[in-house]
Amino acid sequence: MQFPELRIGHLKPKYPIIQGGMALRVSTAPLAAAVANAGGIGIIGATGLPHDELREEIRKAKRLSKDGIIGVNIMFAVRDFAEMVAISMQEKIDVIFTGAGFSRDIFAWGKKFGIPIVSIVSSARLAKMAEKQGASAIVGEGFEAGGHLGTDRSTKDIIPEIKAAVSIPVIAAGGMVDGRDIAEMMRLGADGVQLATRFVLSEECTVSDRFKQHYLDAREEDVVIIKSPVGMPGRAIRNPFSERIAGGEAPKPVECRKCLKVCSKEYCIIQALDNSRLGNTDEGVVFSGQNVFKIKEILPVGVIFENLIREFGEA
Repeated sequence: MQFPELRIGHLKPKYPIIQGGMALRVSTAPLAAAVANAGGIGIIGATGLPHDELREEIRKAKRLSKDGIIGVNIMFAVRDFAEMVAISMQEKIDVIFTGAGFSRDIFAWGKKFGIPIVSIVSSARLAKMAEKQGASAIVGEGFEAGGHLGTDRSTKDIIPEIKAAVSIPVIAAGGMVDGRDIAEMMRLGADGVQLATRFVLSEECTVSDRFKQHYLDAREEDVVIIKSPVGMPGRAIRNPFSERIAGGEAPKPVECRKCLKVCSKEYCIIQALDNSRLGNTDEGVVFSGQNVFKIKEILPVGVIFENLIREFGEA
């Protein structure tokens, strides 16, 4: 089996493999650049970064990957969405991925700067809307994904529907951890795939060792759905903080940063994610995909790519 050619606007990666843009400094320049250098598309998770830090992450990724494709992922749900898009475009980012809501304005901005926009959706209806507005590609994200979820349906179900509804490339996201999973999505019609959880357990991902160990220790029954103040359910690994959320006992924000357009203020999701990234996993949310329990080792990004390519070829 051979990889299909993926084109997103004028961009054509060597491999149709995209590293998911995980927010709050999980997907930073070293990881994005390593993926880009391996032949995929590396994504910086922009959400939650101060504006100066976002600029520096983009510049650093470009320094580390001179010829690779570097993108950003920006949640529409954040209050400074427009400002973060503007910064990314000013820094000549290669591509912007956006989800957790729908912006119509971003397509005109992308056209002005010559930057492809990729919409992350969970239904054929939204995919058609994004294509009509000017999206260069669609990420169809199913229930198996980590982080905030926009559907209760499987990626395997939504990809054929989205593929039938649009004429632009369709990228599958949610639940994939190896090359066999990628091959299955390609057989369903996907032009590319987006993996996030697999790349957390890479040497280049800059989260704390304790965060990575929480991934390595996860069992299938430890992967749970939690409530998020964003107003969407989230998939995470069970820990004392997720138990407090389930019991309605999560700590209320001490100081609201007003980072989200809509927030229930049940707890501070930004602080909870940051706590985990820094190693205080008992006091934070550890987002992950449904199949995190299948990953048993931390590897360099280059080796992860070699394994994905080999497994894909054997599938």
